[in-house]
Amino acid sequence: MEMGRPDRGRRPWRDRLVRRRVVTALLLGATGLAVLGTVLVVLPGELVAHDLAGASVAAQDRLKAVNDVRTTLVQAVGGMVLLFGAYATWRQLRVSQDGLRATQEGYVTDRFSRAVDQLGSDKLETRIGGLHALWRIAEHSARDREAVISIKAAYLRTHLPWPPTGPEAPTADTPINDVVPLEVRVADAQVALTGLGVLCQHREQPWVNLSITDLRRADCDGLWLPGVNLDRSCMEAAGLYHANLTQASLVSVNLRHADLKTAILRRARFALADLRGARLVETDLRDADFTEADLREVNLRKADAGGAVFRRADLRLADLRGADLSTADLLQARLTGAVASERTRWPVGFDHAAAGVVLAEDPGPEPLPLLQPPGITMQHPPLRSMS
Repeated sequence: MEMGRPDRGRRPWRDRLVRRRVVTALLLGATGLAVLGTVLVVLPGELVAHDLAGASVAAQDRLKAVNDVRTTLVQAVGGMVLLFGAYATWRQLRVSQDGLRATQEGYVTDRFSRAVDQLGSDKLETRIGGLHALWRIAEHSARDREAVISIKAAYLRTHLPWPPTGPEAPTADTPINDVVPLEVRVADAQVALTGLGVLCQHREQPWVNLSITDLRRADCDGLWLPGVNLDRSCMEAAGLYHANLTQASLVSVNLRHADLKTAILRRARFALADLRGARLVETDLRDADFTEADLREVNLRKADAGGAVFRRADLRLADLRGADLSTADLLQARLTGAVASERTRWPVGFDHAAAGVVLAEDPGPEPLPLLQPPGITMQHPPLRSMS
């Protein structure tokens, strides 16, 4: 019985509040009707009398004038009612839109949380599902795109450290021909890398950190990785065909045997990088920095290296046929045994013969790329320059 007293105490107060609201609504309604009646019944006659200023008018004409005023007032009141209705509808639409937006944001937040939780699963398919879910969220929610990019980059750094630490990962000294492609070796990491390379095309943050990662035989064909930090990563035999690495940092990166044909490497930093045997055919190298990089046996046929820096770079045995080096910086670059053709363009005053360059016939047009089926490992011959 004691527990029921507070409820019984509240009920009379609530009933009084409801009655007051009802009475207030009735009073407001009655007041509105009275005002409306005054406006439509009394006011027209007063307006006509004021305009006539005591002049004598026939009753029929006076009645017509009053009805005309009344009609005008009715139209004005109707217009105000329509405007009020339109405003009320607009407000209701805004409230509905705000509610829908809040519901959608709550739904996205729930999906985001569940996707992140999936990344910690022991099951490979669950982790891949979480990565795809984050990818879809980033495509549909611009405000979550930067967070998804950061999560995918962190996922790659933690799951693919270099040198490798996991018991199942191939060791750092494993020959590249014995390393299977990343999509077979660590399928979830390849999904994260692909999603990252697609989302970076529309990112806002200027820097993405993928440094010190194991990306051997990774599939980066056509991906957008501008401004990405790949310093000290191992990307040996990675596929970077037509990839965009504008202004990326690849200091001390291992790109031996990597396929960078038609890639965009403008203003990228390759200082101290190892690109032995890499394929840079028809690649955009304008203003790239290859200071002290190892470019032995690299294929630079028809590459555009305008403004590129090759100071103290090792270009021995490189294929430079058709390359544009006319504005490149070749200070102290080693070129012994490099192959060039009549189409190779050198800086003004540069004596390529004295540098040990060998002239050969131009190879002609490049063949179309033959895309390898997924999971097939291309065998790379041993490097002649391996020391």
